[in-house]
Amino acid sequence: MTAEPNLGLLCFFPYRALEGRVFAALAAAGFDDLTVAQGRVAARIGEHGTRLTDLAEQSQVTKQSAGFLVDQLERAGYVRRVPDPTDGRARLVCLAERGRAVVAVARRVEAEVEAEWTAHLGAETTRALREALTRLREVTDPWA
Repeated sequence: MTAEPNLGLLCFFPYRALEGRVFAALAAAGFDDLTVAQGRVAARIGEHGTRLTDLAEQSQVTKQSAGFLVDQLERAGYVRRVPDPTDGRARLVCLAERGRAVVAVARRVEAEVEAEWTAHLGAETTRALREALTRLREVTDPWA
């Protein structure tokens, strides 16, 4: 007998489908040089920039791995490094114009997918799912 998937897997399956749709749309929009690993690091860049050590921690990779991925993103024009205004010794990783264009495509696809899921599940079930996952985030996301 096959065991029922645990809650983690049940959350992962839709995430993986959404991520696949986003990356397919990015490739179609000309951003076909962006890897999933790069995207997962870049997705954690805050509106006003984020320190590399924070990107590494939030991405659950080493600082060296995060630095390598940010170097690639910078060479491709997705991000730039700027001085941290709160600490002259530190630098922030910020989205460059090309990175902001990627975010715009990703947000459009995310909205499309959520609309499809809402049509499939119904508005009430979608609302309940969002509420339950938001509550679960309280105990699973230290960066919330």
